[in-house]
Amino acid sequence: MRRAGAKRIGVSKLLAAGAGAVLVLLALAQLILPRIAASRISARVGRYGHVRSVSVSAWPAVELLWGHARSVRVSAGALSLAPSQVGALLWEARGAASMQVSAQSVRIGSLRVTRARLQKHARALSAEGTVSEAAAQAALPAGLRVQLLRSRHGQVEVQATGALFGVRASVHAVAQASAGKLVAHPLGFLVEGLKLTLYSDPHVYVEGVGASVAGRSPRSYRLTMRAQLR
Repeated sequence: MRRAGAKRIGVSKLLAAGAGAVLVLLALAQLILPRIAASRISARVGRYGHVRSVSVSAWPAVELLWGHARSVRVSAGALSLAPSQVGALLWEARGAASMQVSAQSVRIGSLRVTRARLQKHARALSAEGTVSEAAAQAALPAGLRVQLLRSRHGQVEVQATGALFGVRASVHAVAQASAGKLVAHPLGFLVEGLKLTLYSDPHVYVEGVGASVAGRSPRSYRLTMRAQLR
């Protein structure tokens, strides 16, 4: 009887010790894994410029081992990316339930955007940023000028003067989402069918864009975009 009782006590101690070890490991994982994930994200985004801070939260933290996180926050200074690199970074972040990215400035291709913000909730994406008139002009082909007319229903209408769509004239054009791409096309019976793709990525399905005047001296615009990660 004594041996059986001692054996049961020994097993209970082993189980308690094992449970304690598991709790310690989980606590360490909760402390260490988010820091490791934040460091990896900082290094990844840091390839394109200056990263100020990154924070990652997950519960339980072991979910990070499978690429899942509750939230990710990134604050950056100046970044410079190609449009395809933007889509690649967003796809890598698909496991984050919520993500917020802010940057002092972002150069995407030839366009420089300041006070840029991007938010992700599940697969829904929203982005906004300010573009000065000088930066917008610098990103356009030589000899082409664009003036904002109005923005509504997820599309932006402008007046373009210069060589556009193979025609040198002053025409009204619309930038809008079409089959997940951001496209522009002139308004008018004879040229309505002409289209120019402004942005396209297999992982980003564009749903709508917007623009408004942000400042008048010097003139600047606030641009917005809604999309889905797929």
